[in-house]
Amino acid sequence: MSIPVLYGPIGGAVRRIAPFLETDPLGVYVAALSMWSAAIGGTVKVSSRGNARPVLLWSALVAGTGRGKGTALRAAHHVLDKSLGRFLATHTTSGITSGASMVNHLWEQPEATAETEHGRDVRALVVEEEWSEVLRRVKRDASFTTKLRAAWDGATIRNTTKEEAQEVRDPAMVLHCHVTPSDWSKYVCESEAAGGSYNRILPFLLGSVPMLDDDRVSLSKVDGSELSDAYAWATVRPRVITLAEDARPLWRIVRRYARILGESLPEGQAVFIERTAEQTLRVAACLAASECSETITEEMLSAAFTLVRRSVQDAVRITKGATSPKMKRQPLSLADKVRSHIELHGGRATSSQVLPYVGASASEVKALPEIVVTVERSGRTGRPATVFTLRRDSSQREESGPAQRTVMESNGTKVVRLDAYRPEPKQAPEPAPQPQRSEPLADSNPFRALL
Repeated sequence: MSIPVLYGPIGGAVRRIAPFLETDPLGVYVAALSMWSAAIGGTVKVSSRGNARPVLLWSALVAGTGRGKGTALRAAHHVLDKSLGRFLATHTTSGITSGASMVNHLWEQPEATAETEHGRDVRALVVEEEWSEVLRRVKRDASFTTKLRAAWDGATIRNTTKEEAQEVRDPAMVLHCHVTPSDWSKYVCESEAAGGSYNRILPFLLGSVPMLDDDRVSLSKVDGSELSDAYAWATVRPRVITLAEDARPLWRIVRRYARILGESLPEGQAVFIERTAEQTLRVAACLAASECSETITEEMLSAAFTLVRRSVQDAVRITKGATSPKMKRQPLSLADKVRSHIELHGGRATSSQVLPYVGASASEVKALPEIVVTVERSGRTGRPATVFTLRRDSSQREESGPAQRTVMESNGTKVVRLDAYRPEPKQAPEPAPQPQRSEPLADSNPFRALL
């Protein structure tokens, strides 16, 4: 199964809080990207074949009840809330169950802001944590899916059911929803997907994770200054993000991926992956905006492709009737646990703040080479306290061991894979051979193996 890359400041923030979550980090990353795309969707677009297209990312977390969908959403809110100011509080809604209610909501928002200093605000984030209830009700409204397609495309949508006709130009609506695999198969039928209504949504199957040993530890604070600067950069004026020249060879491969793969899949599965190329471009544009860049580099496009390719695989699994993948998070090493708790307390933690939560004795923690142990006394008669800190050379690394092999730095940007927490293999696998892009595509459909 494809392992998505956690890229840029959003990926780095998700990685930092992942050890304290009882959910798949992929769900947090996906939800955060959807929120980010909604926040910048009013001013940022991406150039697609000469046309400026929206960067709106619609996503669905697909998993059984109690598998961490809500936890992922709250963690994504934790990552972005402070960086986006009051956007999440003022632009988030739910319960849109008809085409008329969708247009009405999107119409009221711009009308209310038309005379403000910043002008019309067409942004909206629709979060449906019980999407199956919405799907049941919209079955009775034939206009819902039509307006859904137009909203994703950023096209003008109208509502003529009111006494005064409502018209919304350049809507910037993002849909993020939660649903079980069985409800997806039941309500997202093949005919509607073939019409393009639901293949605009990127579905992701969440893997199962074990319960944490200690449920009293709260999420660590996230330094949102980098994302705050990026949000200000993205919203201060309209911007159009384009592909850099070094990304174009990979872009040609991405464009052929869905077409070639779709030819070998049943029609009921192929319809869900037809928009892979544009989805990849939208994700890449959001990643570029998070770094204040108006160009998409090959590294950004590659990271976006790993995420969309994972969604393609999950879409095929869902349509086959598969349940969530049985992926278990490997236990953290003692060094990783100790480091996480020291960082949680600002880089300095007492033995009582560490030892009860890592399952080790003081002598075992003191034996770790990257841990500095000091004994401090409060006053002349105070009880001495053992304090753990990180050595300078290790404190500058966000992860040791396996994470060192999964962190790549390019132009100051960190790219981290989701398997950063897996134990180090005894023997490093040989690197896969690089594809020769200049060669013609083989008749054996090489993309089939990616499933």
